[in-house]
Amino acid sequence: MMIYMDYAATTPMSEEALQTFIQASQQYFGNEQSLHDTGTSAAALLQACRKDFASMIGGKEQGVYFTSGGSESNYLALQSLLAVHGPGSHIITTEIEHASIRNYFRELEKQGYHVTYLPVDQYGMIDPQILENSITEQTVLASIQHANSEIGTIQNIEKIGLILKKYNVVFHTDCVQTFGKIPIDVQSMHIDSLSVSAHKLYGPKGVGACYINPQIRWQPAFEGTSHESGFRPGTVNVPGIASFITAARHMTEKMEEEAARLKQLRRLFVDGLHSMGYSISVEGHPTSCLPNIVGITIKGIEGQYTMLECNRHGIAVSVGSACQIGKQEPSKTMLAIGKEVEEAKQYVRFSFGVHTTEEHIYKTLEVLRTMLQQFFKGVSLT
Repeated sequence: MMIYMDYAATTPMSEEALQTFIQASQQYFGNEQSLHDTGTSAAALLQACRKDFASMIGGKEQGVYFTSGGSESNYLALQSLLAVHGPGSHIITTEIEHASIRNYFRELEKQGYHVTYLPVDQYGMIDPQILENSITEQTVLASIQHANSEIGTIQNIEKIGLILKKYNVVFHTDCVQTFGKIPIDVQSMHIDSLSVSAHKLYGPKGVGACYINPQIRWQPAFEGTSHESGFRPGTVNVPGIASFITAARHMTEKMEEEAARLKQLRRLFVDGLHSMGYSISVEGHPTSCLPNIVGITIKGIEGQYTMLECNRHGIAVSVGSACQIGKQEPSKTMLAIGKEVEEAKQYVRFSFGVHTTEEHIYKTLEVLRTMLQQFFKGVSLT
């Protein structure tokens, strides 16, 4: 039986989400834009989901748009918000954003947009003062993630939101790793736009959501689109969305309790790592971090080796963002927090979820201890 420790990459669907998907697929299969009763009932369910999602983030239901996932939510939100400004505008982001944002901004630079990539400190935190100093009269938008998927560092979104509001800069934040795990309130955090993904919180793959404050101007990425108020083309996946909302509601209701449990598991794991006597660094912020993500570097051992050894013993871990796997490049986050290329390649991520137990933690620590002893047998650690 595989011990799954890659919840930051994706999660198994919950029983509740699966049951909702089956039921909605059978009873609400109509196209929500069709005018007959079958279409009308699907539209009513979709509207209920929209209202439910808005309540979970403290937003307005008119600002909720359902998508195919986090990457599409990021892309469509940014494109729709920037379309009202055009090339020549200034954008602020960070060096540790998700690939979907980073790659899109690289494309925009070719089109004449100006992009500032804020540096982060050794813990992956941005400096609010550097953010404020980066704002110019041409700055129209900032995209700053809520928490990093590789090291778990949580940015001070409320403080960032206040600064951006002061200068009338639209604030988009990638909440894919945080929604359902830590509280999000778009009003108190001054968030104009955010993106989330269903499969990160025990919902189905291929479903996500984007929120844009209804008071913010945007233009459709695709002309003539009728679905989701013109936000995206394609028949809306009502059963998938209902399944996503079921999973999200389940997670938000037990958020505090689950966060406390995961924090305890994280402490157990980190203490176990530090007690091994080898040069193991736990990356990310020591206190402002997600309880379910532990990104580490082991001096002298490539992350790929650690991952393969864990896999050989039936433990699933990761060497970085799943969207970048296969490129054999060092983690962008590791380089951004000041690691050399060789150090960055030593990175490996363990991420916990609802099925993770203390027994799993002890077993993983045991496998790592054995691996380290065998690897460094006869090797001087000085």
